[in-house]
Amino acid sequence: MQAQSGNINAENTSNRRSLSNSGYAIRISLIAALGGFLFGFETAVISGAEKIIQQLWSLSSFWQGFTVAASLIGTVVGSLIAGVPAQKFGRKKVLMVIAIMYLLSAIGCALTSTWLLFISFRVIGGLAVGASSVVGPMYISEVSPAHLRGRLAGSFQLMIVTGIFVAYLTNFLFAGMGDEGWRWMLGIMVIPAALFAILLQFIPESPRWLVLNNRDQEAKMVFERIGEDNALDLIRIEHESSKKGTKESLFNGKFNKPILYAVILAMFNQLSGINAILYYAPRIFEMAGFGKADAYLQPVYIGAANLFFTLLAMTVIDKFGRKKLLLIGCTGMIVFLGLTANAFSSSDGVHSGVLIYIIGFIAFFAFSQGAVIWVFISEIFPNSVRSQGGSLGSFTHWIMAAIISWTFPVIVESSPNGGFYSFVFYSVMMLISFIFIWRVMPETKGRSLEQIQKELGIK
Repeated sequence: MQAQSGNINAENTSNRRSLSNSGYAIRISLIAALGGFLFGFETAVISGAEKIIQQLWSLSSFWQGFTVAASLIGTVVGSLIAGVPAQKFGRKKVLMVIAIMYLLSAIGCALTSTWLLFISFRVIGGLAVGASSVVGPMYISEVSPAHLRGRLAGSFQLMIVTGIFVAYLTNFLFAGMGDEGWRWMLGIMVIPAALFAILLQFIPESPRWLVLNNRDQEAKMVFERIGEDNALDLIRIEHESSKKGTKESLFNGKFNKPILYAVILAMFNQLSGINAILYYAPRIFEMAGFGKADAYLQPVYIGAANLFFTLLAMTVIDKFGRKKLLLIGCTGMIVFLGLTANAFSSSDGVHSGVLIYIIGFIAFFAFSQGAVIWVFISEIFPNSVRSQGGSLGSFTHWIMAAIISWTFPVIVESSPNGGFYSFVFYSVMMLISFIFIWRVMPETKGRSLEQIQKELGIK
């Protein structure tokens, strides 16, 4: 009886320790994921200000597209270069710099009255978004136990869609403030940016980065707190060459499979048209015949649907797996993008179904591509090149986003059926995406980062 009681007590102690470790991993992951909230806010907030800004500075459709895409130009650069400082100086330090850049962007965009300065501060915000999309998921994946990694890495996407929802909501609230309302829309981001900078002081450095930099004792302490006591030995073996000072290149032939998966998935993420819809939501609803007040209100519904279905995806991503969610999402997106295109096939009348169709598209995107992309890209590259691989995937994502966002107003203003052509193209891209995911993409659920590398044939 005493032996049985001892076993029960030991088991209870172990369970309490496991819960405590999981709680710590969740807390530090959610703090890092706040960068995703700012990412989402910065991405969507321009939708409320873009038409006012076009009138303020008398911009043509080409220069209007450039003004909106300016942030994305910064994002492309940020995603491309973020991996280098993240590898050299650590994930935490780079996250701190990102928070400061978000602050500068919010203050600058809200106060400037010069178009070129506005563009400059938009680019700074874009740099922060691009760097966030690389370093945030990278950090979270490196501090998450395998059984929680899908949900915790997915929390970055959850924060993104929360930021999008809050941006649409504040846009709607500030829309009635007249010609200066756009300054409030953009400036309110100061509050979450400051909170992010403060909370980052309380997270540790990534333990996997610490191992790469021969700081095993510090890494061991972090691994113990997150409940991965045996991870240190596995990573030390995996990175024996790195410990000897050999720097590994992403493009040496060993990583062709993860490079292919990251690039193609990132391309299809944007070829769905998601950023065109997020950036130009009020304009799309005005094209559909809605009045100005409704055109600002409808995006709030989009943001709410985005948030709800991302939450739903987070509850099942570690159970269903990444691949199944992507296939379900592609099917729904093909249908609803096609319905939206059909609604815009005529240039006359009010297309009342557009709201339902776009919410349907957002629901399936959030449940699949939105929830999976940052999780998957952060999982498939080994520790020694994860920062380089994350940068490559994010760079591809954002270069496609810039192209889609820049060209959308040009296409819709150049033809009465521009909306039709745009949404037909997005629907066809999702059909091709379905085939790629079904036939080529691997599943990564339930595996440690080191197991995933082994199954991809990376030695």
